[in-house]
Amino acid sequence: MPDNEINFNDEQLLHYSRQIMLPHFGIEGQQCLRQAHVIIMGVGGLGSPAAMYLAAAGVGTLTLIDFDTVDSSNLQRQIAHSIDSIGDNKAYSAKKALLKINPETRIHCIDKKLTLVELEPLLKDVDCLLDATDNFATRFLINRACVSQKTALVSAAAIQYEGQISVFDLAQESSACYACLYAEDGEENTNCSDNGILAPVVGILGSMQALEAIKVICNIGDTLQNRLLIFDALALQWRTMKLSKDIHCPVCGKASSVQA
Repeated sequence: MPDNEINFNDEQLLHYSRQIMLPHFGIEGQQCLRQAHVIIMGVGGLGSPAAMYLAAAGVGTLTLIDFDTVDSSNLQRQIAHSIDSIGDNKAYSAKKALLKINPETRIHCIDKKLTLVELEPLLKDVDCLLDATDNFATRFLINRACVSQKTALVSAAAIQYEGQISVFDLAQESSACYACLYAEDGEENTNCSDNGILAPVVGILGSMQALEAIKVICNIGDTLQNRLLIFDALALQWRTMKLSKDIHCPVCGKASSVQA
């Protein structure tokens, strides 16, 4: 929640003027963004545009988590990185790009693979987490951490010509979680390295993650809470599936030991 006192200087007001003039957003929305803290897990094809738009929009604090290094094959779609970044850790590479967009954004980098015990404490004062990873094992770990800490989760995935995105606002009792959608024994052969990806597909889904995060933070519009939005790039079609909380879910259901 923003402080009672809202204080932007003239330069900042000009910088964010196109957002501040928006209905239902205003200076209060910009203050919400300035005081927000967002974690982005994975700074690749999805995480790159998400991080760039959140920094540009004025999110005050971003924590970037990625243990991987930039490879030449990443540059086709991971737009936060450049040829000069090859061999660098992705979180630190992205930080350099983001600070060129908005030097006022505070950016923390974590360049290691986190366990559930390590991730959970990081969520205590976070407004939302963006899951931009590319494997089920990490997605399930992220979901468990967000359920236990009641942290809003914006999850997206993309492969070949398709993508999907949903919001799990886990502070709400009625919210489904990621494990309500996918069983934790899901197939692992679903990454871009094995199946390929068309570059703009991750750009579209990553941008939508940033959009949904802003809506969660500023409490505007209708998020994709309890809905799964599916994108078919070849047909240029969107489909929406309704999601329901599974009372028997091993992670967020009544019998689960994950919830506090």
